Amino acid sequence: MSTLTRREMDIMAVLWDQGSATVAEVRDRLDDDLAYNTVLTILRILERKGLAGRQKHGRAHRYRPLLGRAEAGRSILGRLRDKVFCGSAELLMTQLVTEEQLSPDAVKRLRWLLNQQLAAEDRPEQEEEE
Repeated sequence: MSTLTRREMDIMAVLWDQGSATVAEVRDRLDDDLAYNTVLTILRILERKGLAGRQKHGRAHRYRPLLGRAEAGRSILGRLRDKVFCGSAELLMTQLVTEEQLSPDAVKRLRWLLNQQLAAEDRPEQEEEE
């Protein structure tokens, strides 16, 4: 996946939330007051990158995401891990856990995921011993 700029990410977030939207609808949902032509240009860039598609709808075009939010998140998280945290998932997770206020339920889910990871790592050792 090609790198997304902050503005491209903002527009993709609107498309993910709405499913599809016209240029005017995207513009109305953005926090920043961007010109119509600016939003149109960014949508065309996203289309050229293969991240958004469009379909004629009356006189306007409706744009829709071609890249899912989860896939974009994996790609961006991987780049963040590699570029900022020297490839260390542990450092990235430590930063997230110490900087964010996690609910007790979130902590339980994280604990469960970590326990699953530990159990998966223990299985091959147990099979080798048998």
